[in-house]
Amino acid sequence: MFNSAKCGSALTRRFDAMSWRVRSGSTLAFLCLPLAAQASISPCDLNKDGVVNAADVQLAIDMSLGSIPCTADINGAGVCNAAIVQRVINAARGGPCVTGPGAVAHYVSLSWTASLSLNVAAYNVYRGTKPGGPYTIVNTSPVVGTTFTDKTVVAGQTYYYVSVAVDDKNAHSAYSREVSATVPSP
Repeated sequence: MFNSAKCGSALTRRFDAMSWRVRSGSTLAFLCLPLAAQASISPCDLNKDGVVNAADVQLAIDMSLGSIPCTADINGAGVCNAAIVQRVINAARGGPCVTGPGAVAHYVSLSWTASLSLNVAAYNVYRGTKPGGPYTIVNTSPVVGTTFTDKTVVAGQTYYYVSVAVDDKNAHSAYSREVSATVPSP
């Protein structure tokens, strides 16, 4: 049932009217998160325009890839890597610009093909730490649609996911095919 489990290295996302893709020969461990403006000046405001937004994210990406000189001072002067990109993304979403050494929030994004069964109302997503289970439910409410983001993951851990379709009478299908995702560390 799953088409993909994504976390970490390559990023393709659409943010407002801006679309971009990052690919590199080396693995980048930044995460895919939607953007929103932040009105205060912060170290994550890389272009110094008073707003942390998609332009700052693009600058952080370019700096981390070495396409432009690293002028960021978020985790120390001249440090530009995937963690810095993630911190700028988080700030652009309205969160704080975390400076200095610190943890990066990770997640696993899952998507699957809709069930062809009649009367499917939603899905449940299950996760285990070993292939084949046992699995525990991850979502707190039924998932309407064919995507789910697991925000309760731990850096460096490999997870195994399955989903089930739930019909309008609360009957559950068998588990889908299992997919795995390894969360980057840190």
